[in-house]
Amino acid sequence: MLFEKIKTAGLSHLSYLIGAGGMAAVIDPRRDCDIYVERARNEGLRITHIFETHRNEDLVSGAPILAKLTGAEVFHGPNADGEVEYAKTTRDGDCHAIGQLEIRVLETPGHTFDHLAYAIFDSEYPETAVGVFTGDALFVGDVGRTDFYPERKREVAGLLFDSLRKICELGDQAIIYPAHGAGSVCGSGMADREFSTVGHERRNNPMLKIESRDTFIDRKVNENHYQPPYFRLMEHLNLVGGNAAPRVLMPQPMSLDELSSCEADRVIDVREPLAYAAGHLPGSINLPVDMIPAFAGWFIAEGEELALVASSQDQLSTTMEHLVRIALDKIVGGYVGVVPAAASGKSMRSIPMISTEEVERRLQGKPGDWTLLDVRDADERKAHSIKGSRHIYVGELNEMWKDLDPGQRYTLMCASGMRATVAAGWLDAHGFDHLDVYLGSMGAWEARRG
Repeated sequence: MLFEKIKTAGLSHLSYLIGAGGMAAVIDPRRDCDIYVERARNEGLRITHIFETHRNEDLVSGAPILAKLTGAEVFHGPNADGEVEYAKTTRDGDCHAIGQLEIRVLETPGHTFDHLAYAIFDSEYPETAVGVFTGDALFVGDVGRTDFYPERKREVAGLLFDSLRKICELGDQAIIYPAHGAGSVCGSGMADREFSTVGHERRNNPMLKIESRDTFIDRKVNENHYQPPYFRLMEHLNLVGGNAAPRVLMPQPMSLDELSSCEADRVIDVREPLAYAAGHLPGSINLPVDMIPAFAGWFIAEGEELALVASSQDQLSTTMEHLVRIALDKIVGGYVGVVPAAASGKSMRSIPMISTEEVERRLQGKPGDWTLLDVRDADERKAHSIKGSRHIYVGELNEMWKDLDPGQRYTLMCASGMRATVAAGWLDAHGFDHLDVYLGSMGAWEARRG
């Protein structure tokens, strides 16, 4: 018997490959899906079933691609917002045999209307579920977000409450296998652990401990979540089916001259924020490689052609992997070596860093043409903020920068300075010349105050 979790770094996406009796099934595959074929082949298994827990918002489903590679059938829940063209509908109570394993379908709407969970039973222990693939309904330490239907927000929150009780009825012994782990944009309170049991979550998950349906609904509708623009692209592709990922996940190498003359819509500098701030090519924006999954969908539009700037080939490769998984992968090439570019006399821009002392001095001065711009999310801002600062979430600068004055001075801040540098880079690329970043940001501010 095979049971394997496959983690997609960055997106914190979890998919699963299970097999028995020469057959195998994949749950929630990612777009670059050769890994499932290879792992199954190595175990002497043939992939016959592909199960989707829901229409994903944050990544391209690999289900239609994997189906073409293997001949497997794809199963999806009812009530999707449109026809899932590449899948068959499976419903509550349906059973699917994978050798000695049986997959029983549970309709669990709330995160989305089409959401399913899949309970696993073993013929050697047929009376109770061994585990359950919970998708984005139940995570370790948290539950799914319910903000995708704003006009029906109380209804969907109530549906999730009911769905979670349905999952709990499987019994405390059932192991939960969620579709995401900590760091995903699909929840905010996930634990670092990626496996748990129904019993442990029932006793310890703060949202499962809420017994009142109305209280649960109130909590969910008052949560703050952001929806990057690329979510709409994922919604479309995960109905009609996305194309296969490029076979080679490495951008075409570019020389400095080729980079300078290319007609890419955006130049993306994926180096660390401090390296970008110290010196970057004019017009480039900063999306550090580790922040690509969370923020690329805010600043890169569908169909835009990209040129990448990195400090190593490994950075280029990892960046392309991240972008491919969210279908923002029209990459014309990659350039390595900003320092050599500077040494050759190439014009460079920089963004200064300032200290807590300087921020305090400016705050104590007369109000004028300077703004301390806090780009953290609303929950962080609500917990702690600096009096006199202005708030715009970093992702929403993709449009709200138009409301700012390029002639004014701005100091960007976040929790540490990372997101602030991303924000500053975006403004720098859009003609803002009077920028700096509060190094250490809120962390430094609070440390100063003990």
